[in-house]
Formats: sequence, C-alpha cells, structure tokens
Amino acid sequence: MKQERDRMQLKSIVAIFSIFTGAAAVSLLAANLSVDRIERSSEEGVRSALLLQGEDWAQVEAEGLHLRLTGIAPRESARFHALTIAGEVVDSYRIRDDMQVEASAAFIPPDFSIEILRNDDQVSLIGLIPTSTDRSQIADTIADLTGDTSVSDMLEAADYDAPQGWNIAMAYAVNALATLPHSKISVHPGRVIIEANSASTDDRSRLKRELARTAPDGLDVQLDISAPRAVVSPFTLRFLREDGEGRFDACFTDTDDSRIEILLAAEQAGHNGPANCSIALGNPSPKWGEAVSLALKALAKIGDGSVTFSDADITLIAAEGSDADIFETATAELEADLPDVFSLHSVFPVIATETEQQPPEFTVTLSPEGQVQMRGRMTDERTKTAVESYAAARFGEEQVYAATRLDSELPEGWPIRVLSGIEALAILESGSVLIEENHVSIRGKTGNPDANADIARVLSEKLGTSEDFAIEVEYIEALDPNSDLPTPEECVSNINAILGATKLAFSPGSANIAAGSGDTLRTIAEIVNTCSHVKMEISGHTDSQGREAMNLQLSQSRADAVLNALMARRILTAGLTAKGYGEENPIASNDTDAGREANRRIEFILIEELPVEDTAEGETPTDPPAENTEESNE
Repeated sequence: MKQERDRMQLKSIVAIFSIFTGAAAVSLLAANLSVDRIERSSEEGVRSALLLQGEDWAQVEAEGLHLRLTGIAPRESARFHALTIAGEVVDSYRIRDDMQVEASAAFIPPDFSIEILRNDDQVSLIGLIPTSTDRSQIADTIADLTGDTSVSDMLEAADYDAPQGWNIAMAYAVNALATLPHSKISVHPGRVIIEANSASTDDRSRLKRELARTAPDGLDVQLDISAPRAVVSPFTLRFLREDGEGRFDACFTDTDDSRIEILLAAEQAGHNGPANCSIALGNPSPKWGEAVSLALKALAKIGDGSVTFSDADITLIAAEGSDADIFETATAELEADLPDVFSLHSVFPVIATETEQQPPEFTVTLSPEGQVQMRGRMTDERTKTAVESYAAARFGEEQVYAATRLDSELPEGWPIRVLSGIEALAILESGSVLIEENHVSIRGKTGNPDANADIARVLSEKLGTSEDFAIEVEYIEALDPNSDLPTPEECVSNINAILGATKLAFSPGSANIAAGSGDTLRTIAEIVNTCSHVKMEISGHTDSQGREAMNLQLSQSRADAVLNALMARRILTAGLTAKGYGEENPIASNDTDAGREANRRIEFILIEELPVEDTAEGETPTDPPAENTEESNE
C-alpha cells in the first residue's frame, strides 16, 4: 500500500511539472512573437516617417528593441534631421546612430569681428577671431599701451586663415585704444569703426585728426567721437541776408531736431551750402528752434537784413531800401507767433539826409605784424586814457598808436561800443573794426574756426540785443595754431629721438651739463617750444654705484638742470616738471660697464599716459622712450 501511494504522488508531480513547462514554452513563444511585432512596427514607423519628410537616404534596421540608422547624409543638418524624425517615433535611447556625412567642399569662412570695449582701466574683448591671431599678445599689447588695465578675454577662435585686411585692422584698433579711455572699437577685415567720448570739443578735433592721420592706406576707418556740450552764455545766433543770400555769423542750438528746423528755415531764407550750427547748453527756452525758425522766415519776407538772438532777446534789422509795409506786417506776425519768454526788437533804417551832420566814427586796425592804430573821437580825456590803456593791455603798449580827438557830443554808450570793438578785434590775427552810432562792423582774418561765433557773442553781450553789427571774418587754416601742432606722443618721441642720437652729457659726479651738449639742448628747446600744450616730465636716472640717497639727489639735480637750461632759453616750461628716480628704475644690468652707462640717463615721458606714481617700484616703464646716456664717470 505504501509503495502504491508513493507511485501515485510521483505521477502527480510529473504531471504538474509538465503543465508548468508547457505554460513557459507558450509564454516564451508569445514573447518572441511580441518582440518581432514591436521590431517590425518600430522599423516600419521610422522608415515611413523618414520617407514622408524627405530623408529617403537613411536606412533603418531593427536589432531587437533597438533601431540602427545607417546611410550617408548629404550634409550634417540632414543627419541631425533624420535623428530628430526617428526620435519622434520611438524613444531616443532605442536609436543607434551609424550614419555618416558626405564629404563636402570647403566651408565658407565665418565673419570674423571683435568688439573692444574700454571704460578707463577696464577692457573687454568680445568676438570671433582666426586661430592664427595671438589673443594673449593682443591682451598684453593693450595692457602695455593703456597702463595697468584689466583685460577680459571673451573671444572665440575658428580654424581658418585670417582674411585680407584683418591683421592691419587689428593693429590699428589696438593702437587707437591707447588714446581712447571711453570707447567701443569694432574690428572687421579691412574696416574699423570707432565710437568714443572725448573730454572737450578741442580734444575731439585733436583725436579725429590723429586717428585719421595714423590710419593705414586701404583701411576703412569710421569715426564717431562725441564731446560734452559747451555751455554758451549768452545763447547766441546771428543770421545775415544780403542780396537774397543768407549766412550765419553765429549759430547755437539745443537739440538735433531744433538744428534741423533752423537749417531748413535758413535754407528758405537764402542760405546755401553747409552750416556750422553747434549743439550746446544754455538755451533760454525749449522752443528755441521754433523761435529761430519763425524769425528767419520773417527775415525772408522782409528781404535783406539781419536777425540776432541773445538768449531770449531778438533783434531784427531790415536793410536800407526795404519795404516799410512788408516790414511792419512781418514783424507784427512774428511778435504774435513767438513763444513766451522771447522778446522782439525790430529796427527799420532811417536814411540820413545830406544836410545832416556827418555821424561820428571810430576805427581800430590790427596789422598782421600786430601793430594797432586807433582813429576817431572820444568823449573826454579820462575815457580816452581808459581806451588806450585797454588796447595796450590787449595788444602790447609798444604796438598801439592812437590818433583820437575829443567830442563831448558823442552818443550815449560810445565808450562801451569802442571797448567792445577792441575786445572783438583781439580775437582776430589781423583786421579792422568800424564803430558808428548805430552800427558796428568787424572784418579780418583768423586762425580760430569759432571766431565768428565768439565775436557775435562778445558784441551782443556788451552792446545789447538792439544793436546792429556786421561780421566779415575769413578763417585761414595756416593761421590756426592748432592745425600743425604735434601730438603729445610725437612731442615725447621727437625729444627722445634726439636724446637717443646725441648724448646729453654731465660732468662726472655733478649736475653740470657738459659744454658739448649745447646743440642737443637747443634742438630739444625747439621741440619743447612747439609742444607747450603737452605736459611732460623730465626724469633723471643713475646707476647703482654709490649710496642710494646720493644717487637720488644726483638724479634730481640733473633733471632740474635740464629744466633750468630750457628756461634759460626763454622756453615756456609750464607743462614741464623734473623728478629724479636715482637707481630705482634700471633698464639694464648694473653688473657691466655698458649696463651702468645705459642706466645713467635723462628721459622725457608723458604725464597723462604714464603717471610716475602708477609705475611700480623698480619696474621699467612700459615702452620706455629712447634714453639718453651721460658720459661715463668711471
């Protein structure tokens, strides 16, 4: 019985195992069928999507649950597009990318450009450069040219040859950055665009001349340099119309819009060609442009004459022979249309009859040699003395000749008219001023491009807005003292070139300049005389032999000796200072005779560009000028 029972249990176990085995086989078969179905479905779905979206070059092969993409893409973007399409059909982790990209022609080089931004001692470099451009050298050169400047390098590089004009544009831009503490310089192959702020109008003109002069041939340079607006008081504008043609003697305005409005009205009043109408501060009303435009239109209706603005006071004067009815109508309309604040004074000329007494006159002439002659009538002896003294103060006592007579019947305010005329004449290089009872005219030549505006401002301020005056001044560039002035860099370079070529020798162990250095001093004096606008330091240096304190004293004494020698030659030395550094700034080794001789030197440096206090102790100044060596005292 026991054996029979064991046999029955064994049969049951075998039956149960057979059932499980069969179920497992069925499940495995079902799983395989499911994977095959998923493979076919995924492969068909991706292949259809690729065909529908134009990427028929791509081939799809199922590898289990993964899909393998093969084929040769015509370009990189097509390969990426195929991956994107497949990723929209199946999960991206199931995709295996075995695609290749067809070899194509050489790519077109990218557009290389750099933006160089400088704000005082902070410089940023942004852009794309060829790998052949040494970015570290650019940063080092900028730091050398601008002093202790922090350079932020945010450049990217591409492995292409530098395009034509790239290197010359980079070199010019980096050098220009040294003189532009607040600027943005855009560098492109063969083209440089400079946007910068200057300290003044004169500084802007100087920078424009310097940057244009140093631009290499073939390089397109665009300059946009702004200057702070000048404060003008009184705010002046003067427009004259003669024989139907108009011109400005002085023109200031407050905004670009008002400038355009004024110039359009001036064109309607007969002005032709360019006009210098400067934007400045000090306008008496935000409606300045509207008021000037109305006045110019009124003058055009009247005909010939002049209109003068001095702050909010307007003087409109008609020329002789003008139509009285038209004058009355035009001035009445102008007075009614003028914005508030502005006040109009209109003058219609009255022609004197032959029986009337000859009107009084006073003339002052200034010759090109500086000789001044005054002729005419004065009210009394005290006024005569005051006028002659004022002219002597302006032109020099020995240059003034006066031939005047007294007339107690002169019009009221006559002395003021005479003094104002002399003050206006002093602005010119040569010319004359004619003072009459109701008119002042000044003509001549000048090297000051703003002379017309300066004279108009003086006369309108001194004489009042109701006075009539005429200005005929010719600008002569050869008379402009700033037209041929060397730049500060040229001044220092020229002086140090002389010092490098010819020794400025001292007696051994002393501050006495050797007799053989007279020609060198004379040449330096001639250069300094043309560089009175430049602030420079005369720096004295020694070698390390002897005591440090004595070397410092000797170097100071020698720098002072050079300054005194220039003063003895009647040279303006207000921009010069002298300082001794002793042995602290060597430029060569003090272990050799040649090195010690090189260290004993006199240098000229620009105070603005390389302040002494900014040079670290014992550090050689960046790009030191050519040094002068003294005779060895060995």
